Amino acid sequence: MTKSVPDAVSLPTQRPPGCPFDPPAELARLREERPLSRMVYPDGHVGWLATSRSLARAVLADSRFSARLDRMHNPFPGYGDAEFPPPQPGDFTNLDAPEHTRYRSLLTGQFTVRRMRQLTERIEQITTEHLDAMERHGPSVDLVQAFTLPIPSLVICELLGVPYSERGRFQEHAIVMTSSIASMEEMATAYTALYEFLRELVLAKRANPTDDLLSGLLTSDLTDEELTNIGIVLLGAGVDTTSNMLALGTFALLRDPEQFTVLRNSPDIADQAVEEMLRYLSIVPSTVRGALEDVELGDQLVKAGETVTISIEAANRDPETFTDPDRLDLNRTAGGQVAFGHGIHQCLGQQLARVEMRTAFPALVKRFPNLRLAVPAEQVRLRENVVITGLHSLPVTWDAA
Repeated sequence: MTKSVPDAVSLPTQRPPGCPFDPPAELARLREERPLSRMVYPDGHVGWLATSRSLARAVLADSRFSARLDRMHNPFPGYGDAEFPPPQPGDFTNLDAPEHTRYRSLLTGQFTVRRMRQLTERIEQITTEHLDAMERHGPSVDLVQAFTLPIPSLVICELLGVPYSERGRFQEHAIVMTSSIASMEEMATAYTALYEFLRELVLAKRANPTDDLLSGLLTSDLTDEELTNIGIVLLGAGVDTTSNMLALGTFALLRDPEQFTVLRNSPDIADQAVEEMLRYLSIVPSTVRGALEDVELGDQLVKAGETVTISIEAANRDPETFTDPDRLDLNRTAGGQVAFGHGIHQCLGQQLARVEMRTAFPALVKRFPNLRLAVPAEQVRLRENVVITGLHSLPVTWDAA
């Protein structure tokens, strides 16, 4: 039974009508009145909701808060009293030190300057190939299927060293597993197929190592199971989030022709434009931590065992840090945004994601300078998944040469 707590809130998820990029208005009110609020979770647990940037960073950087999902309560409405499962071997995102430190140090060593340079060159090639295919096809296309989804899935192929002959099969399963329209049964089938694919890939790398991330980890003491799950984590983190950033970011630009023109005319601002879109869109709206001990936070006592939900979207719209935060401004210096998290669990592949975005966005608007929506904006279907914001599809068109 849900415990009655005065002034406790549920996680706000309802966006303002006609404002698909704005966080729920209730978050701004909470951030102003009580940035650390009591929150009722779907299973009846009473924890906390942090809505300011300073509190978000404080919780994410504090080792007294656990990242293990099985030590916290599920905050997302619609999931009932579903519990988080314990992390699988290799699932470094849901572990605390020292287990997390072990995985993190091994993986960080694989994101070398040389590998990032190689991946940058391939990202540019992959982007050009998909723009060429769009041009040959001619208007109109679903940009999600033609551009924003295949690019990050192919980049993950490069990172993991998937053989060219197997990339079609890998990409097919990866797209279904991260799809917003596939059924749960289809996604489960794709997950099983991908897991088996990656397990076989790990065995193949042990027999014949190549120049890729998985092969680079073979000299460590990681087991085949750990390596397979690392591949699954990198796939989920690297495809779904980047694909939806590219799709939702393009939608935001098409809804704001002035900012579209800014990027088209000034491609040299791509780096800061990407930071601003990460801040403005916050496609991962929130994350969670579990208190391992009593912690004084924002003049409140968070007790051991209580869960804290951190509203990333509210933190990234905090007027204490960002002037006029509800406006998309590609000329803004959006340093300090927390779209990739903060602290020791800050997104490991964030630099790779940045390369993909700062390559894809300017290339798209340069190749199709009159790109526009092929349907009214209100007909563009947003994902209703509260874990990752995105689009089901993005029908676009342009004037053929």
